[in-house]
Amino acid sequence: MASTRAQPDTPSSSRHVAPLRDAIARPGLFIGAALASAAGVAGTYWFFVRTTTGQYIDESALDEAVALYGERAAKAALGFLDALPTMAVVVGIGGLLYAAIAKGRWSAALIAFLGAALANIATQVLKAYVFTRPFRGVETLMDNSLPSGHTTLAASAAAAVFLVTSPSWRPFVAWAGGTFAILSGGATLVNQWHRPSDVIAAFLVVGAVMTPAGWIIMRTGWRWNTWEGFGSRWTASRVWLALPVLAGVCAMGLAISLLARLAPGSGVTSTTHYFWAGISLIVISGYLLTVAATWLFAVAARRD
Repeated sequence: MASTRAQPDTPSSSRHVAPLRDAIARPGLFIGAALASAAGVAGTYWFFVRTTTGQYIDESALDEAVALYGERAAKAALGFLDALPTMAVVVGIGGLLYAAIAKGRWSAALIAFLGAALANIATQVLKAYVFTRPFRGVETLMDNSLPSGHTTLAASAAAAVFLVTSPSWRPFVAWAGGTFAILSGGATLVNQWHRPSDVIAAFLVVGAVMTPAGWIIMRTGWRWNTWEGFGSRWTASRVWLALPVLAGVCAMGLAISLLARLAPGSGVTSTTHYFWAGISLIVISGYLLTVAATWLFAVAARRD
């Protein structure tokens, strides 16, 4: 009888350690995602800033924004952009405080906050001290504007809230936050504050910085990073994956169609093609990262 009572001790110790191992996907997935995002920043800079073709596409989208919308839409976009820092701070800080106070996730909130702050610092350092904008025969402002600071602020705030959210809520929060970041980036193009590549690079900077922060949160917060899988509640529905995928596919089709019409020798003169292609690229990149983040953290979370 003594032996039968002693038998559960070893399994219980194993079960105490096992959830931590089960909750954390191998760090290789997170490292790979961060490196891919960093490579995406470098690739975006190289093509859209260092090449003539990229500069031309980028600058044409910027020029066509006013031709398409005029001053009225620009003023509306400017109003949104003026309010964006406050909106991002309210969303980010509000979400982090709720997670910390109501859910007791103080360490997760602190890590997410530091990650968001680092992403914004990285954007300013890259823009001011690392990236330069050479002349490639395209009439454009020579000051470098890549990555977009406004977009980084919006995307990092959304990412911070996503990281401290329970796994069963993350699919919905990812879609809502990704949409907010895309709208913020699109507004900077409408108002001629930023080129499409500036917005895309900002998304990727946030991905490169916040992914490692997310892994640390998953490692330290393994007890609450549990869920029953997709479909367990409405916020965990696969529809929140389907919507950004559908939007991204439609945007990709539009971008390819518009840019193909402007191929050399086509004889087509663009009036709004480059602008809509730029908007499409913003949507594609924003929702691609949204889907990737949703999948990555769904795989990493432990099943109940």
